[in-house]
Amino acid sequence: ALGVLCLLIGGLRGEAPNIIFILTDDQAEWAVGVNHPQARTPHMDRLFREGAHFENSFTVTPVCSPSRASLMTSRYGSELGITDWIHPKREPTLGLSLHHLTFPELLKANGYFTGLVGKWHLGRTDYYHPTRMGFDYFMGHRDGGWASVDPVMEKEGRSEQFTGLTADILGRYALEFVRDHQDERFFLAWHTRAPHTRWLPVSDEDWAPFETMDPELPHPSYPKLDVPRAKRMMREYLASVRSVDRNLGSMLKLLDELELTERTVIMFTSDHGYNMAHNGIWHKGNGHWLLTQAPAAEQNIPRGQRPNLYDTSIRVPTAVWWPGEIKKGFRISETINNLDWYPTILEIAGLPNPRNVIIRGRSFLPLLKGQRLPDWNNHLFAEYSTKHQSQTHMRMFRTPEWKLVRDFLNPHRDELYHLKEDPLETTNLLEGPRSSAIQATLGHLHLQLVEAMRRVGDRVSDDRGR
Repeated sequence: ALGVLCLLIGGLRGEAPNIIFILTDDQAEWAVGVNHPQARTPHMDRLFREGAHFENSFTVTPVCSPSRASLMTSRYGSELGITDWIHPKREPTLGLSLHHLTFPELLKANGYFTGLVGKWHLGRTDYYHPTRMGFDYFMGHRDGGWASVDPVMEKEGRSEQFTGLTADILGRYALEFVRDHQDERFFLAWHTRAPHTRWLPVSDEDWAPFETMDPELPHPSYPKLDVPRAKRMMREYLASVRSVDRNLGSMLKLLDELELTERTVIMFTSDHGYNMAHNGIWHKGNGHWLLTQAPAAEQNIPRGQRPNLYDTSIRVPTAVWWPGEIKKGFRISETINNLDWYPTILEIAGLPNPRNVIIRGRSFLPLLKGQRLPDWNNHLFAEYSTKHQSQTHMRMFRTPEWKLVRDFLNPHRDELYHLKEDPLETTNLLEGPRSSAIQATLGHLHLQLVEAMRRVGDRVSDDRGR
């Protein structure tokens, strides 16, 4: 199969760079110092300030497995049969099908030595092993969550008990990968565990800035918000983020020492966003109420659960750092999403998109080069069908001004937000009387949502007007 791929896409240009793709786990857009000063992330801030800072970067699903599947294939989770996080006990044989061509496979077939350090969460059996999906090397964990200290992880095909903090162990092996392959063109996917819960323990160095902090909360007056718990969790979460930042600093230092800085592009993003007291919840798309008294359970939604497609759950911090190629302090306002990484990475590597393979994303390399693209579409379609903590079929259509979220399994949960006036999504305009203007906006967005679903073959819609 790889021989066929080589024939399909040809060879690399000589100037193709090394690529380090850093995918943090559960990191919110607001959990970077350049976006909020209480996040102490000097090394992440450096990437954003010296590279391209994407101000409107999103994922198309707000939870781990489907987001990662979309990253690997540039397809929606509903097309891949992965619409929620893969449950290791309920779904032991579920994973990303080998029939879907991943971008690491294309890089590997065309001269890159490819490695994954960290989290996989796209199938736990050997059939779905990362080395069958385009990675020459894998060190990490196949499941979604594991211990933040003294973890059991896989190295060279065998499970091994490690000693120490997981963030530092993964960081150490990411550095080792770069050292070992400094004389060849490489692609490193560094998929961190942090800041996935549980956040503690962290090193004393990472805990120190937050130990006595009285953190700012986004909606401190939300009715019945458990403020003490929210502030404690915020401190722990930000300390976990800093553990990633500290290890990133070691990577930047190593690139300088090995004289690889000018030949390496670093891409930094997260698998989805996160909430910490935003609209009274914490967690991600499968959110949990962070209240002293949670609303009562309802059909398909257990007590304590708040499944959602809030911007805080789908918006991610994103920077591309490429010394000599991207001007410093470059901010990009166009909307991108995680489907776009696949074609962008291929173009940076000097490769075209493969023929006869569906690619939903768009290369944003022209945006990185500073080109203004007046026809760039800033609309976003996202989806999330929950099946573990709750039962939903949520679909979203977003423009820079409006957002419509429909739950086709629970229509009473539909939401409409005027983002231009209400960016924090505090007022659902479908609750209460609707003006003729709101009704017209709803109808227009609904048609665009249904059309987006039709294009990807999403069949949960009953195409009812609302």
